[in-house]
Amino acid sequence: MKISVAHTAGFCMGVQRAVEMALDASNTCHPPIYTYGPLIHNPQVLSLMEDKGIRVLREIPEQGKGTVIIRAHGIPLQTREKLEKAGFCVIDATCPRVIKVQTIIRKHAARGAACIIIGDKDHPEVIGLLGYAGKKGFVADSLQELEEMPAFEDAIIVAQTTQNILFYESVKKWAEQKCSHYRIFNTICDSTEKRQAEAKRLAQSVDLVVVVGGHESGNTRRLAQVVRENGKRAFHVETEGEIDVEALAAAAHIGITAGASTPNWIIKRIYRAIESLPFEKQSVWRKRRLALQRFLIRTNICVALGAAALCYACTVLQEIASPFPYIVITLFYVLSMHTLNNLTGIREARYNDPDRSSFYDNHKIALTLLAISSGGVGLGVAAGVGILPFLLLFAMSILGLCYNLKIIPESAKGFRYRRIRDIPGSKTILISLAWGVVIGIFPVLAVWNSFRLSTMPVFVLAMSMAFVRAAFFDVLDMQGDRIMGKETIPLLLGEKLSITFLKGLCLFIMLILFLTGAFEVFSGLSYALILCPFFLLLIISTHKKGRVLPGIRLEFLVESQFVLSGLITLLWVLIAA
Repeated sequence: MKISVAHTAGFCMGVQRAVEMALDASNTCHPPIYTYGPLIHNPQVLSLMEDKGIRVLREIPEQGKGTVIIRAHGIPLQTREKLEKAGFCVIDATCPRVIKVQTIIRKHAARGAACIIIGDKDHPEVIGLLGYAGKKGFVADSLQELEEMPAFEDAIIVAQTTQNILFYESVKKWAEQKCSHYRIFNTICDSTEKRQAEAKRLAQSVDLVVVVGGHESGNTRRLAQVVRENGKRAFHVETEGEIDVEALAAAAHIGITAGASTPNWIIKRIYRAIESLPFEKQSVWRKRRLALQRFLIRTNICVALGAAALCYACTVLQEIASPFPYIVITLFYVLSMHTLNNLTGIREARYNDPDRSSFYDNHKIALTLLAISSGGVGLGVAAGVGILPFLLLFAMSILGLCYNLKIIPESAKGFRYRRIRDIPGSKTILISLAWGVVIGIFPVLAVWNSFRLSTMPVFVLAMSMAFVRAAFFDVLDMQGDRIMGKETIPLLLGEKLSITFLKGLCLFIMLILFLTGAFEVFSGLSYALILCPFFLLLIISTHKKGRVLPGIRLEFLVESQFVLSGLITLLWVLIAA
């Protein structure tokens, strides 16, 4: 089965902005915090807001306190004035596209023109727009209603920003034929236009389309309508539990699109659920392969094997005669470190990776024992190698355990960061440093008790490869991390700049491997290892273009590039022998 996901699926700019403003308010404003009406039309996001202490205010009291956030759809101007008069601090999260329509209506209503809004009468955005038109406002959601309106001497026509494009085109034709003196404004959001156009293209190339979003979301319902208008079945679902398994399992090519108020983590869940469908009717071998991939990813065995393989490559580059103990130490240290990290990050995984969250919730005791025992094995092997390696690994393990501990107590005032994890980007940086030390520095200190010429490039190689891996996964998890209040490097830099930086880092790693080979710091193996950062660069680039989609296959593909480094090294050693 082939799965295609629309590039425009998920939060639009206006919704993203509103959600971020609400989340920022939950972290910076004193409670109580409200949204005036539901922030957006998505039950999962609204449930999240409740978890963050943000409640829905449906009626304005005479006296109030706290902060009220105006939702993305906007509200009538009079309503805002009532909120401020009641004593609330008002944060305006109205979508800028909606504000543009409000401005148009207010300008022309002030000079006496009738303002015809093409939209759903009961939709919050339309209600808000009517507030700016006053007695000059009229709403129509069909050509028949337009026909029934009186002929105005002076009128404008605007559209609800999420209106169906084809319907609005028919409205324009009607106006040209019947009321050519009416001024028509193109107020459908460009995001809506792109989303509907892509839904049309998607419908033309797939067997059926799963449309993800709230059942009360008008723009999501219109996406389903666009798909059906193009002759394909559309399944409108809010969560993976609503998927019609039998209908989807019979399809060869499935499309996925989502409304503007659908969060990425819901789209991920839908994708992962559909991803596993074809294996129900295909060979036992393929079922077992997917199950094995899931197990290796979920238990962190895959990343541990990748780190061990990279360690093998780095020890051969440094001409260390007996690399086996260091491979074992790396394997068990990374397995322990990443398992503990996932155990303490279950709340974040609820949004970024619900499968992992569920797996860790269900097997918490077993995974805790795995983390402790693998850490003990790593320390035991390190003790056998020497006292200096043991102390170094022990110090790194203690630092890892302290990552989530509150080092600075609440009684000490004036400190913004009280835990290591509170420092922006600390997780990605510390993981990368840990990989660089255990892979690049640890074996050298154990064998020679000092650094060599090759130590620094190997350290940079291992650290940079680990950084690309961790930061790329952070890019995929940006929305969930933002919700949980984490400050990862991609959230600090932005997605576009982060992707550009990671691509540049891949090129930098390739340059290091080329130069160390050219200047004979390393053997010719360094040329062969260029394939690993090259493939990472390829994965990042193809994912950005939508050709590699988030899921088990993408995670496994990224981790396999580290395993590839070990396989290339093994082949090199065998040929050289």
